[in-house]
Amino acid sequence: MTRYILMVFAGACSYGILSTFVKLSYREGYTAAQISVSQALAGMLFLWLLVCLNKQWNFRQYTLKTLLWLLPTGAAIGFSSFVYYLSVVYLPASVAIIILMQFTWIGLLLEWLIYKQAPGRSQLMITVLIILGSGMGSGGISAGAHLPLKGLALAALSALLYAIYLLANARVGKTIPALPKSAVMMTGSFLGLLLANLPELSHAAHLDLGLLKWALFLATFGTIIPPILFSKGVPKIGVGVSAVLMTAELPVAVICSHWLLNEKVTVVQWLGVAVMLFAMFLLNVKKK
Repeated sequence: MTRYILMVFAGACSYGILSTFVKLSYREGYTAAQISVSQALAGMLFLWLLVCLNKQWNFRQYTLKTLLWLLPTGAAIGFSSFVYYLSVVYLPASVAIIILMQFTWIGLLLEWLIYKQAPGRSQLMITVLIILGSGMGSGGISAGAHLPLKGLALAALSALLYAIYLLANARVGKTIPALPKSAVMMTGSFLGLLLANLPELSHAAHLDLGLLKWALFLATFGTIIPPILFSKGVPKIGVGVSAVLMTAELPVAVICSHWLLNEKVTVVQWLGVAVMLFAMFLLNVKKK
């Protein structure tokens, strides 16, 4: 059992390091469009390679409508990553990840608006805790007032897109195994990002092996390793425990930004992270 717990924990940590290394790639002159498109391409090719090597998948047993719905679902997570990468151009990575984590209560709100599943009193209290922790994690009111509005808006949009992806992913293609489903969704992610960024990419001059290095690195830790670890670990330890372990993404992101980017993280911010982690723990226990 411990092995599977470590798998899920490692997958969450892999997600947590992404924003820091994206900021490091910016220092080498690459853009969010280049990074996100190349990452999606590398991830898509690798996932389809795995699907082809495992010949037991037969897509003819699934309707075309089901497969096509996976494309916009994948596009949602692709654009969530892209907008998140844009946000760290303007925000410290430690702040951007805190705003991204608002997807937890945004998902509850969307379920309420779309599926008429009203949150209970305890869920509303947990939402207040998450918002309170977010304010503290951003440095408090005085520090938050000096953060660029564009960066805050982009990070909030990323959280909304991620919540939409989670809702869609839970309801679309439920009968399709994880690996081929991920491959189709990553195809939608790549196609969506490519179409949206084609004008910029067509004029980009900074396309070299350095970009390939970042694409492979980010695809490995953001597209390949986490889904594989989650697919093996989550069924063994359960969704409730897995959801709690996945909150490790937040402190890992803050620690990496502090160590590798020398971003200052105050005591108030750490307390905010602790409040958010506690709130997300309560939320996942409630869902369980």
